[in-house]
Formats: sequence, C-alpha cells, structure tokens
Amino acid sequence: MKRSITLAILLLGVISAFGQVYDPVSWEITNTQKGDTVTLRFKATVEDGWHLYDTNLEEGGPISTSLNFEAETGFASVSNFAATSEPIAVFDPSFQMNLRYFGHEVTFTKTVVLTGTGEIPLKGYVEYMACNDETCTPPNEAEFNFIVTRGGDAAEASAHTTGTVANDASDHQSYWSIFFWAFLSGFAALLTPCVFPMIPMTVSFFTKQSQSKAAGIKNASIYGLFIVLIYVVLGSLVTLVFGADALNALSTNPWFNTFFFVLLVVFAISFLGAFEIVLPSKWVNKADQGADKGGVIGSFFMALTLALVSFSCTGPIVGTLLVQAASEGGIAPTIGMLGFGSALALPFALFAAFPGYLNSLPKSGGWLNSVKVVLGFLELALAFKFLSMADLVLDLHLLEREVYIAIWIAIFGALAFYLFGKLTLPHDSKLERLPVSRLLLGLLVMSFTIYMVPGLWGAPLKLISAFPPPLEYSESPEGVGYKPNLPAATYAMPSGEGETTSRLEQKMEVGPQGLSVFHDYEDALAYARQVNKPLFIDFTGKACVNCRQMEINVWSDPEVNRLMKNEYVIAALYVDYRKKLPEEEQYVSEVTGKKIRTEGNKWSDFQIRRFKRNSQPHYVLLDHDEKELVPSKAYEPDIKAYAAWLKNGLDGFQQQTAQSSPLFKMMGE
Repeated sequence: MKRSITLAILLLGVISAFGQVYDPVSWEITNTQKGDTVTLRFKATVEDGWHLYDTNLEEGGPISTSLNFEAETGFASVSNFAATSEPIAVFDPSFQMNLRYFGHEVTFTKTVVLTGTGEIPLKGYVEYMACNDETCTPPNEAEFNFIVTRGGDAAEASAHTTGTVANDASDHQSYWSIFFWAFLSGFAALLTPCVFPMIPMTVSFFTKQSQSKAAGIKNASIYGLFIVLIYVVLGSLVTLVFGADALNALSTNPWFNTFFFVLLVVFAISFLGAFEIVLPSKWVNKADQGADKGGVIGSFFMALTLALVSFSCTGPIVGTLLVQAASEGGIAPTIGMLGFGSALALPFALFAAFPGYLNSLPKSGGWLNSVKVVLGFLELALAFKFLSMADLVLDLHLLEREVYIAIWIAIFGALAFYLFGKLTLPHDSKLERLPVSRLLLGLLVMSFTIYMVPGLWGAPLKLISAFPPPLEYSESPEGVGYKPNLPAATYAMPSGEGETTSRLEQKMEVGPQGLSVFHDYEDALAYARQVNKPLFIDFTGKACVNCRQMEINVWSDPEVNRLMKNEYVIAALYVDYRKKLPEEEQYVSEVTGKKIRTEGNKWSDFQIRRFKRNSQPHYVLLDHDEKELVPSKAYEPDIKAYAAWLKNGLDGFQQQTAQSSPLFKMMGE
C-alpha cells in the first residue's frame, strides 16, 4: 500500500518592503513506502531566470544541492541523492570549471531501507542555492520531517518547518575535455621508444596474415577495437573498484593525493631513465602465443601483447591519466581510457590497413628517448600539484606558493637545458648537432621558466593559475617587500574596552587583490574605531560568481584598490561558509524561524536582519555608530561608478569626523 505525503515548502516569508529578501525556489517533498523501502522525492520549482545547481559539483565552485539527515539511525541508504533528469552543462569563466544546473523544475530522489524498529524519523534538510545572471541567494535549506515504521506505511511528521534562505573547478570535469586530453596523451605515447618501433612490426604481421586487402582492413579494424577495449576495461575496473562517488570524494583526501604524488614521481623517474617499469615476462609470452592463433582471437592477443610489451612507456602515461581522471570521479577513468586507447589504436589500425603509408613515417632513433624524457619532466611537475592539494587540505604550509613555483622553475629550467643538449640522461644518444625543432622547443620552455620567476615575488602567473597554491597561501601573501599602510590617526577606545590594535591586526587575513580583511563583523568594527576609518562590509560567498567578477574586474582597478586598501577597514562575511558553530552558539533566527547552524548561516541572518537583503554581492559602508554612510551597493561592473561610491562614503565619514571634533564643537558654540 502506497501513501504519498506532501510537504510544500513555500517561498521565504521574510520579504522587505522593497522585495529584496526572497527565495526563488519552492519545494514539494514527498515520501513513498513499499515494505521496508522508502523513496523520498524532492521536487523543486524554480522561478524564470533563476537556476538551481546539480549535486556533487567540484570543490571551489557553487554550492551543490545536497541532502542532509539530522541523524542516520534506523535506516540505511541504498541510492545516491540525484536528479531524475539531465542538467544543463556550461563552462563558467569565473570559476574556470564546468557547472551543471536546472531551470524551471527538477526532481531529486533518495531511497533508503529501514533497519530499525518502531517509529523511525526521517528528518533533515536539502541545502541548495539559486542564482540568476546577476546575483545568488545564500545556501538555502528546505527542511522535512517524516515518521515511518518498518513494514508499514509512511506517516506524516507532527511538524514541518519552512525552508529559509542561507546562502567559489573538480565538479566533474567535462567528459569531452577528459577524452581530448587522454587522446593527446595517447598520441604522445605513440612517440615513445616502446611503442613507435612496434608499428611496422604489427603491420608486417597483419600483411602476412591477410589473404586480401579487404581481409587486411577487417583484421586491422578488429585489432584496433581490441586495443581500445583493453584500455576501456582498465578504466572501468578503476571505477568499479573504487566506486564512482568514492573517487570524487577521494579527490580532496590528503592521503589519496600524497599517494598519487609518490606514484607520479616514480613514473617520472622511470621516464627519465633510472629504471623501467616492466610486467612479468610470462604474461607477455602467453599473450604472444595467443597471437599465433590468427583470426579474431589472434587479433585480441596481438592487442594484449602491444599493451603488455609497451607498458614500460605507456604505464606511466596511463597511470597519470587514471590518477587525473580518478580525481574527477564518476566514469571519468573509463572516458579517459577510451580517449587514450583510441589514439593509440588509430595509427596501428590505419597502417595495418594501408601499409604503403609506412614509408612516410620517420625512422626510429634517439629522438624517441628524448620524447620519453620530456614526458618524465612533465610528470614530475604535475606530481607536485597533488602534493600541494594534500598540503592545502592539511593546512601544513610546507609547500607554499613560493616553494611550489621554485620547484617548477627548477624542473622546467632543467628541461630547457636538456633540450639545449647541456644535460644528458642515461639512455640518450650522442647529440652531434642541435635540431631546429629541439632548439625552438627549448626556447619555449626557457621562456616559460623565466615567466614564472616573478611569481616568487607575488606575481599572479595567470597562465598557470590552476596549479600553484593561491596567492594567500604563501610566505608573503601581499608580495615581497610589502609594508602595511599604518593609520595616521587613531580612535581612542575607552579604557578596558575592546582589544588592542595589534591583537586585532593578527586576526586580519589576506583577501582578494591583496586586501587585508576581517572575517568577523565585531572584530572589523572594533578595528575601524581604533584606526578611525569607515567600515566596508562585503557580504560575499565562496560560490558567488558575481562576487568573483567584482574582485577580478573591479577591485583590481588601481583607484578602487587604493581606496579599499588605504581608506577602509574591510569585513568579508561569507554567507556560505560551512564551518559549524559551537552548539551553544547555534540559535533559531527571529526573522526567518530557521535554525542557524553554521558561520555562513550566521552572516546570512545578520544580513537579512540588518539590511533586509539576502543576495550577494552586497556592499555596505558604515560609520562607527553602525549607520550607513551612503546607500548600499550590489553588483556594479562600472569601475568609475564603484570608485565614486567609495569616495562618497569616505567624504561622508570625513564630514562626520570633522563635525565630531572638539574644535568644530567649540566653533559651533
């Protein structure tokens, strides 16, 4: 017997006179029970012009739609929380990643099996955020509370609450992008000394085995398909062993990233010529014996022989691809191996079908080993990206930005000297003269190395921004030689009140564009009073697209940056910061009726209570009495208008300061 219980969660009931606080998403939550299995359905209706994000987006991007149970007792999950329809996928230039979202209407489902006895509560909330082309709401929570019994029908909970507003790639990398880079890697593998010489050998085998040209094309096609199949099976095994969702979760695991770092370093050292990674000779011999059978079976064993014999060269490349794809999660390893296998199989199949084109291939020689060494240097550089991820997650500050860039300068500098013939490795042939192609590549690598040098002193290095740690994770977050602009005047704090200026300064952190920011309103206000400057409040979000646009395009303007850095004290309040508040600091909002669980919830509630808004970005300029100096501002891409707004706020503050001075009061008397 099925019984569907509907919980309608309407738009946020806190709407200001100007309609600035609202929620563009309404939810209808139902559950259906059959025996011990309960299926929860979460139907979201999204207003026109807005969109709701998919589940399991990459860290560093917008907030994913997620399901959270208050307590997971009495039941066990049997399916992931996922949408029943395909999302819209777009590349977002602000986050430099592919995002997935839904418009108009979408339904998410979650199935659990009951394991407890008696009444079992299914209580929790869906966390989500909605955005349009100009702004985003903070992460919202739609709560639900059902009571179910094992073997019975679902029963409606005694109370329901209304969802409230609460407010930055690897989201899964685009499968097309994974396929493309894996395809290029397959071609790179072809140019290694373990693979390239096998092309004429393989073609000779099929030429002798085929009685006609048509038979040769058929056998070559089957052979190519088997090469692709072998690598696809390898990628699928990785997904099956770890699990598609587990892979994505592991991508931010520090120990997982450390293991990948060690693995890639071993691969790189192998490519540089210290040793070769080879498979047991018995495997190769058995595969070779199977190839003698001919026909379809012979083609399969020929493909398997290629994979085994070339493993010392393809193994590190395949391993690197699997590491990268595994960190993306989902079926990325399978897609990656499909691309790699396709590129590897294509020349073998084509030359086997049309052997006459073999004469156009360059001859084998020392250049093959040079390709292998170059790949070794690239793998070594890539390895440090994984070590950096582990260091960032653990917050050890062992591999800060300057150290990371210095390592890359050393690696690519050594690669440039190698290409110029000034550095030789174990398996290199004697280089009598430097080929033009090698000279040009060496100059390119050397130019890239020189380009990275200013990064040691704080340059942004936009070409490689996705690899090193962020600017704030460095020994000199504001650049070498930076000296803080100390205030010329101070505000006398009453004796015994507040904290000293130096202690408050220790709570400052480096924010966007090198600005010093507080992440607590009270600390920022106290410091603003002490240094006699107005307070700039930035209601922002890690997942706020337009916040990043403002920081990159507007705050970088010299005049805007000067005003913000020298004339204001900045409080950057992240409304989507998920750090849990201590239990004793959690409360129920008087305005929204929502439980405030996280620091982000706290600042979102503060924004709604004080300023009747819940969208980001939202900028407010306050005096020391917490009064607005000028009307607040939202997204403003016009640099001149934004600078004028800052100047108006500063002028208003200076006028207030002058009027409150003893001299002004004496003149008034």
